[in-house]
Amino acid sequence: MKFRTLTRHGKEGFKNLGRNGWMTFASISAVAIMLFLVGIFLLLILNMNHLASTVEDDVEIRVYIELTADEEQQNELRDQIENVQHVESIEYVHRDEGLDQFIESMDEMSAVFEGLRSENPFNDKYVVRADTPQLTETVAAEIEELAYVESVNFGKDVVERLFVVTDFMRTFGLILVAGMMFTAMFLISNTIKMTIVARKPEIKIMRLVGATNGFIRWPFFVEGLFIGIIGALIPIILLVSGYSYFFEFMRSRLEVMFFELVPVFPAIYQVAGILLVIGAFIGVWGSMMSVRKFLKA
Repeated sequence: MKFRTLTRHGKEGFKNLGRNGWMTFASISAVAIMLFLVGIFLLLILNMNHLASTVEDDVEIRVYIELTADEEQQNELRDQIENVQHVESIEYVHRDEGLDQFIESMDEMSAVFEGLRSENPFNDKYVVRADTPQLTETVAAEIEELAYVESVNFGKDVVERLFVVTDFMRTFGLILVAGMMFTAMFLISNTIKMTIVARKPEIKIMRLVGATNGFIRWPFFVEGLFIGIIGALIPIILLVSGYSYFFEFMRSRLEVMFFELVPVFPAIYQVAGILLVIGAFIGVWGSMMSVRKFLKA
């Protein structure tokens, strides 16, 4: 296609936005509203995944070493644990350090347990993390069979429930976003179809004077692209300002709960990129699907 022809289609598509003012406004509004909702759900999903990943990363296996194991045997056990498949890290915690951590965790009651220092009941232990949180139980079961291991604890019941919840959060979020995108495409397609219906006489005249289907289709392609992009830019601006304010407002409050929101950047970049792609796609798709019906007639 010649550059002059392409420029003509671009200008014509842009002019059509003004010629059909109210229909263009309706189309852009439909795109903006639906993409704004999609953007909110995308930010929600990003934060849900961030929370799930944060919680999963905190899953650890506590390997309690037999009290009778000497230093050489403890080192031998460490070597064996390091050779277990899917072990990502291993940290040694001396029994005195374990007792200190326990006493500190008691806060106001800590003085009551100071007497334990004379006869420390704690074991030396290794704190192990799996490279894949979902494999924690498998790794723990293998470590439990090693020599010099008195017991293994990773909160089996809690961990199993945790993974069920996090998997549900991710799946539910994806289904929700997919549903919103489908609804947006359906509404935008119908809105643009109304625009095409209103311009049906214009299309017929263009065909009568010999315009090809491609020549007729291109301005609608450009128009749909503009509608989709403009409709995406509006929610992007709203989401950037809204999420920035929400992030600053909630950051100090959520730190008390040991949970951090996904930072504004790059989260907004990711959401903005997705919304622009979706907006452009559904704008073009809606225009092409709608005009095709009349070009076949």
